[in-house]
Amino acid sequence: MDVRYMEWLPFTVAFGVTALLILVLRPLAFRIGLVDVPGGRKDHAHDTPLVGGIALFCGFFFAILLTDGALAPYKPLFAGGALLLIVGILDDFHELPAWTRFAAQIAAALMMTLWGGVVVEDLGFLFGRDELALGAWAMPFTVFGVVGVINAFNMCDGLDGLAGTLSLLALVFMALAAHAAGDGVHASLLMVLAAAVLGFLAFNYRIPGRRRALVFLGDAGSMFLGFCVAWFLVALTQAPNAPIAPVTALWLVAIPLLDTVSLMLRRVMKGRSPFAPDREHFHHILLVAGYSVSQAVVVIAVLSTLLALFGMVGLWSSLEHWVMFYAFAGLFLLYFWGVRHAWKVMRVLPKPGGRQAVGAGQAHGALARRETE
Repeated sequence: MDVRYMEWLPFTVAFGVTALLILVLRPLAFRIGLVDVPGGRKDHAHDTPLVGGIALFCGFFFAILLTDGALAPYKPLFAGGALLLIVGILDDFHELPAWTRFAAQIAAALMMTLWGGVVVEDLGFLFGRDELALGAWAMPFTVFGVVGVINAFNMCDGLDGLAGTLSLLALVFMALAAHAAGDGVHASLLMVLAAAVLGFLAFNYRIPGRRRALVFLGDAGSMFLGFCVAWFLVALTQAPNAPIAPVTALWLVAIPLLDTVSLMLRRVMKGRSPFAPDREHFHHILLVAGYSVSQAVVVIAVLSTLLALFGMVGLWSSLEHWVMFYAFAGLFLLYFWGVRHAWKVMRVLPKPGGRQAVGAGQAHGALARRETE
């Protein structure tokens, strides 16, 4: 058999199995009620199957079996991913208490650290020439970070194609960094997962002739993707001759992190729970500003790409870690100020048809109309 064909086989299987399972599971989802029903804070107009995560997990798993190299180090990845997938499916059927999801996320993070040995031991040279080692704080810091990344991707899953696109970009940039550093194993695994994500996005994007997503990730899929991104970010920043500096990881997932942390801080400042749901994410602001769902996804994808490219340029040009860290801190302050004042700006921005949004209620009404377009 052609060697080149065998090299491409895992990627083909990842994409093909994911796409095929979506086609098979969609009608089953309608029969068993595994669908996202319109209503409440949800503005899509049709019942939509929540099977994207199941298909993606299976596509990635079966494709990995075809790759070269030992798979034993990745058993905790699939075990933790399977746990999140199961809890996510249960949550998609009947909304579970928040503590249940957090318990599953912490358990998955502990599998990653205790069983897989994937731990953030140091944060690089953030404050000068001495490496910032975490010592006894390594384990709790890693668990906290992993849970944070999982929830960041879960919270950005608010528009058709958004969470999938952001995770795809992070995976591709990590694969490029791993390839440039000669780490072929990680580069291959990351691109296999990226191929599975593409198989999902083929049914999740709004495309000409299709005005809505045919399938959603669900909590199962968004938590699984967030866990995978967190796993590889830690693995690539802590390995010997690490392909990625710890500070570079921030830039590769900048938009999900910036949006999640700033939103939680704003909720606390308003005297609300940081986990209380609302409609003040960055993508919601873009919708109220007059962008369509597809346009909002493109805008966020371009911004995410530019930030990731900045991080990679800093990495490959050997820019001091502290420079990149304080640049990210400055970006966060700018982002936090911008989104905090965004609703004030919405009141004076011209809307389609020459109208203006004059209050929060009208702004949210405009948002709902844009999401169903």
